[in-house]
Parts: sequence; structure tokens; C-alpha cells
Amino acid sequence: MTHIILCGCNGKMGAAVQNFVNQREDCQIVAGVDISPADTGVFPVYSSLNDVKETAEVVVDFSHPTALSSILNYCRSHSGTAAVLCTTGYSQEQTKEIQDASKELPLFYSRNMSLGVNLLIELAKKAEAVLGDAFDVEIVEMHHNQKIDAPSGTALMIADAINQVRGDGMNYVYDRHSQRKKREKKEIGLHSVRGGTIVGEHQVVFAGQSEVITLSHSAQSKELFAAGAVNAAVYMTGKEPGLYDMSHLV
Repeated sequence: MTHIILCGCNGKMGAAVQNFVNQREDCQIVAGVDISPADTGVFPVYSSLNDVKETAEVVVDFSHPTALSSILNYCRSHSGTAAVLCTTGYSQEQTKEIQDASKELPLFYSRNMSLGVNLLIELAKKAEAVLGDAFDVEIVEMHHNQKIDAPSGTALMIADAINQVRGDGMNYVYDRHSQRKKREKKEIGLHSVRGGTIVGEHQVVFAGQSEVITLSHSAQSKELFAAGAVNAAVYMTGKEPGLYDMSHLV
């Protein structure tokens, strides 16, 4: 049995994680943490991770990037506790903090917890390896009007994967309103759309001479991200220090 502390338990993703855990018998949420510590009646909810009295094998975080340091410090002070970091919007400095902390802590970090999205990334890498610089690459992502960060962490994951195939020689261009020049070969365009209740859609466009190839993924419900997070939590139980991601599950 995997015991979980859920950070951001009273948010939309926190509710989705709870619903998914309730359908399983191999894991249990023993405590929650939220800046609005409303009691769920199912497990105790605290306003700070440091106040949690229950013990757990894994901390699952769907809260806010500002909570990162406190989560890492909690795992350091509770030997063997892993963390599944599902929050998006981490800065480059915070990403480096995660990488450094993984030398002493078991950390699972993915900017998207969907199995389908991670398959999309693998397909995009394959397409880039086959098509090369004869095709221009543009990435379009669409999300609901409450999403704060742009472009999405998933769009950056896709861009990073394609860039890796190109030997990290690509430049990222965010929209094009500030530029009045022809597109360069070593560009990956990233474009964000915010509106309504769109859960999450990503398109990778490979545009060549007289043909266009488009790879796409559409998320229909937040449940799929919750499923990925819970699967990761169960997977991380008892793991050695290191940095894990969805590639370990697929």
C-alpha cells in the first residue's frame, strides 16, 4: 500500500487525484496540504507541509511552483520519502533545483503526466529524425482561460525533445508579432491559445515543401493527468534517489 500526502488537495487537480485514488486498492491519501485547508472529512488537511503528522511514502504535488523548496526540504527531513512533482510553471532555476536535489532524493518530475502526450513526444522525435531541417517545426498549444503560464510546460517538453534530436541547436520563437523577418531554419515556433474550458490540446506541425505533417493530442479530462500522477506515486514507492519521469512508466 502506497500512502500519499497530496499537496494542492482542494484544487481541481487535487479533486481529480482523490477520485482516481478512490478507485484503487494499492494506494491511499493519508493527508492533504492546501492554502485553503478546508476539511474533506476523508483525511486531515493542513495549511503547511511541515504541520503534517501522518507518514507517507510519497508526496504528490499539484499546488504551485512556490511550494517546491518546502517539498524538497520535507523529503530531506523524512528519509525515503519520494516526491511526484506535477506542478507546471517552474523557472529554470527551480528545474535546476530539482535536478540537484535528485542526487539525494527520489524525485519524479514531468511537465505532463499523460501517457498519450509522452507518446506524442516520442513520435515527434522520430518525425524530426526522419524529416530533418527540410521541414519547419511549429508547436501550438491550447488551454482553458484560467491557465497562468504560457507556453505550456508540455509545449516546452515537445520543443526540448525535438531540439535534442537537432543537437540542441534550435532557437525558440514565441509568437511572431515582435519580428518582421523571414523564418529561419533553426527555429521552433511556440504559440499559445487561452480560452473557455479547454483541458489541453497540443499540435506539432512539420511543414515542408508542398506537404504538412501534423501530430496532435487532445486531453478530454483532467482525470488522465490524475491517473498518471497516481501511477507515478505507486511506482516511486521505495525508489532510490534519482530523477524519474514518464519514460520510466512507458
